[in-house]
Amino acid sequence: MILQMTRPVQGGLRQERILEATSNHLANADTVGFKKDVVSFDKIFKAQLNTDFSQGHLKTTDNKLDVAIGDEGFFKINTPDGVQYTRDGNFNLNTQGVLVNQHGYPVQGTNGDITINGQRVDINEAGEIRVDEVLVDTFDVVTFEDLTKLDKKGGDLFIYNGDPADEQQPQRISIKQGALESANISVVDEMVGMVDHHRMYETYQKMMQTFDEVDGKTVNEVGKLQ
Repeated sequence: MILQMTRPVQGGLRQERILEATSNHLANADTVGFKKDVVSFDKIFKAQLNTDFSQGHLKTTDNKLDVAIGDEGFFKINTPDGVQYTRDGNFNLNTQGVLVNQHGYPVQGTNGDITINGQRVDINEAGEIRVDEVLVDTFDVVTFEDLTKLDKKGGDLFIYNGDPADEQQPQRISIKQGALESANISVVDEMVGMVDHHRMYETYQKMMQTFDEVDGKTVNEVGKLQ
């Protein structure tokens, strides 16, 4: 029965890993710029997570410091651990007038930390920032040829496991002021998937229980025959 038991165990472990990913998706349904994971398995059934970088829905906020990327690319964020990348454009100003993300880390422009001192802020599709009609900086939006080298660092930040020189400008930059990019998941689809995967997980559990009962019965009967 060892071979028969192995299959439902492997199947149960796969469903458990998928359920973990689905739970994480639902927990981050309201995280701006969140990207869902696609679970796959190699020949030895080891789980692998691959990030789906597809575009999320753009939601209008009318907040002048909310910025969304309407195409490819990432904002650069200066963190204590070095430069990290995000699609989350929910920005605000700190007490020094530096544009920061929700963690308080400075957003990077072509001149370094972006500083805004003025009243009227206008941002065009190219990412140029004008304060009181004066050009002060441009968002340093970058992308990479191999996005698989980007690993999640929390819900909205990514680190690049490669040479920083791999940064390249997107072929097309489309910045939307007064908007934010929603997580690229459908809550309804995730809930339906969770129910299906949970049922499958329970099926594998019942199979393992059945095989265990058969093994126990076989051992007891063999003992009686002796």
